Amino acid sequence: MSFLSRLLDKRIAVYQQELIKTHYAEVDNMYQQMRGWRHDYRNHIQTMKSYAAINDMESIKRYLDALDNDLNTVDTVIKTGNRMTDAILNSKISLAKARHIPVTADAHIPVELSISEIDLCVIIGNLFDNAIEASLKLPEGERMIRVYMDMKGTQLYISFTNLTAVSKQKKIGNIYLSTKGEEHGFGLNRMDNVVKRMGGYLSRNSEDGAFTTEVLLPQSKIS
Repeated sequence: MSFLSRLLDKRIAVYQQELIKTHYAEVDNMYQQMRGWRHDYRNHIQTMKSYAAINDMESIKRYLDALDNDLNTVDTVIKTGNRMTDAILNSKISLAKARHIPVTADAHIPVELSISEIDLCVIIGNLFDNAIEASLKLPEGERMIRVYMDMKGTQLYISFTNLTAVSKQKKIGNIYLSTKGEEHGFGLNRMDNVVKRMGGYLSRNSEDGAFTTEVLLPQSKIS
């Protein structure tokens, strides 16, 4: 490996580590909000009892509406069972929703993963960024990203599906053509290399206006 290649890999690794710290901070903030709400639960009940004692139904309704908004915020947090995955998914979902892209996520990871945080960030980050980029080419009402993650035996299964502006994306051989230039290709190449290095499986399929990527990564439980 040349000096320039090593330097580039080092800079990418530093950038991704900073990104991971940001994701962790975001999720920790969400967890703090949930713990704070549980801690204040008794206070909420006492407040509503006080309003009820003076028959102030309007205040009770306003209070319940405020609590409902807090619960809706908590319910949007994805909790997979793996904090690193939570960090990446919640950060990307927030980004997608800010760009008016609905996201359906069903993710469950009941074991600690042996994949490194950097590799996980490369895979999920690239998959989500690509899905967001493709979705932005569609009118707001036609956008959709679906994420599914779960353990299949000893393998981590990841599936990303997004709607696209074309019925079937063009490809050469087994490689789908990109409209985003060399940087996009570099990201896909890094993701492919991670899957290959781990002895995993990767499949991309473009059909009927939808693009799906499936990944299987062998894992081992960490005691």
